[in-house]
Amino acid sequence: MTQATPTTRDRDASRAELPAEVDVAIVGAGFSGLGMAIRLLQGGREDFIVLERGEEVGGTWWFNTYPGCACDIPSHLYSFSFAPNPDWTQTYSPQAEIRDYLRRCADDFGVRPKLRLRCEVTGAAWDRDVGRWRVATSDGELLARVLVSGAGPLLEPRVPELPGLEAFEGAAFHSARWDHGYDLVGKRIAAIGTGASAIQFVPEIQPLVDRLHVFQRTPPWVVPHSNRPITRFERWLYRRLPAAQLLARGFTYLVREPLVLGFVKHPRLMRVVERVARRHIGRQMPDPELRARVTPSYTIGCKRILPSNRWYPALGEPNVELVTEPVVEVRVRSIVTADGTEREVDAIIFGTGFHVTDIPVATLIRGAGGLTLADVWEGSPRAYRGTTVAGFPNLFFLLGPNTGLGHNSMVYMLESQIAHVLDALRAMDAADAAAVDVRPEAQAEYNRALDRRMKGTVWTSGCASWYIDATGRNSTLWPDWTWRYRRRTARFDIERYRVLPRLPVPDREAEPVVAA
Repeated sequence: MTQATPTTRDRDASRAELPAEVDVAIVGAGFSGLGMAIRLLQGGREDFIVLERGEEVGGTWWFNTYPGCACDIPSHLYSFSFAPNPDWTQTYSPQAEIRDYLRRCADDFGVRPKLRLRCEVTGAAWDRDVGRWRVATSDGELLARVLVSGAGPLLEPRVPELPGLEAFEGAAFHSARWDHGYDLVGKRIAAIGTGASAIQFVPEIQPLVDRLHVFQRTPPWVVPHSNRPITRFERWLYRRLPAAQLLARGFTYLVREPLVLGFVKHPRLMRVVERVARRHIGRQMPDPELRARVTPSYTIGCKRILPSNRWYPALGEPNVELVTEPVVEVRVRSIVTADGTEREVDAIIFGTGFHVTDIPVATLIRGAGGLTLADVWEGSPRAYRGTTVAGFPNLFFLLGPNTGLGHNSMVYMLESQIAHVLDALRAMDAADAAAVDVRPEAQAEYNRALDRRMKGTVWTSGCASWYIDATGRNSTLWPDWTWRYRRRTARFDIERYRVLPRLPVPDREAEPVVAA
């Protein structure tokens, strides 16, 4: 008799209950959550859990599986410094290799026993009476002294509110939730959006479809892509001589880091990059009318600069139409633009980005005053050193507000923050503190300084981008050298915090937290 394969429901029913309490609860098992977990274990701290809603580790590299999905940061930089990967096959890694790298990290560093997969956090509230976070999940509730949010910014898809979309009878999905069961061959496809995801999946699907309508609101600046295969000899060398790969990583960092001069210090330097991008357009877009429509009118770098050698040629293919008129209505089997043109389509694919400045997790976390992060932020996320928020004791963000980059690897910033959180835990132990809560004046002073540095950067030159929040403030990017951020977060400055004394052992029978 053939034994049936256990379903997800069967596996969930048979697994152990959540622990009643842990010292540290980590939300998310992407780069942030895994990095934090690994460093906790290496530091001798084992009383923690990693809560991941997905079927596997990987975060954005688990959920994003669209055709052509890859990283636009060099492979040697887009990995943990303590876990170099000598087996990258390309200088810019595809999604599957990054996903597999993170799975190996979870295995090699012994994180698996601490993982709780398919476990979604539905709410978290600070209980001031017991000095703990009450964390509600799809598997039940647990208490945690410290809550670490590793929910990345490029995870929750943003789908525009188009009139009539709910009545569309064809397939409709976001690139971050790609429907691999839908056969694109011979179909009429509408691709809405021309950002980082679209410039990767459009060239992949163009040869398959009958007709591809690419709807563009604002053209991106696109530069030549320097991706190449990493040779067998290079991979052999990195395995035999790890110092060679560390040298390659250091060299790549040093090459990219000076780009901050153009983004932040002297935006006029971006004219050099713009000339490169304009030459790229000229070489790849022979049609003058099409060339004009793909040439941006804003300063390069104001939006994310995208690398591709395939985007412009794909737009020039006979079965592709670049549509620059705004979409005003979706009908049962068609899309209507502002000029009155109706285009019949079989499927709509959204490459329209993510909820970045309106972080969804902000609606789930409730602080000491009873307000959620979303209530406190009022559309503009702010934190101290991108990590802690006043009124939310023992809550630490990884890749929080103003820690994103336009020029280098987020893993560098992430490792700086992880070290900062570890130092915070050590400082709390030394002070015999139950909790720390950043002082409001320290947070306000830090963000005023950030906003001053943001003035005059290329990101404030006038374009609309996902870096800018609902209030018109750039709450996404770090406006300085990455090494300077690392230096400033090297020590947890406990003097900038209110230190809360230890409390008696919490009553685990208290009222459960209500999911937000």
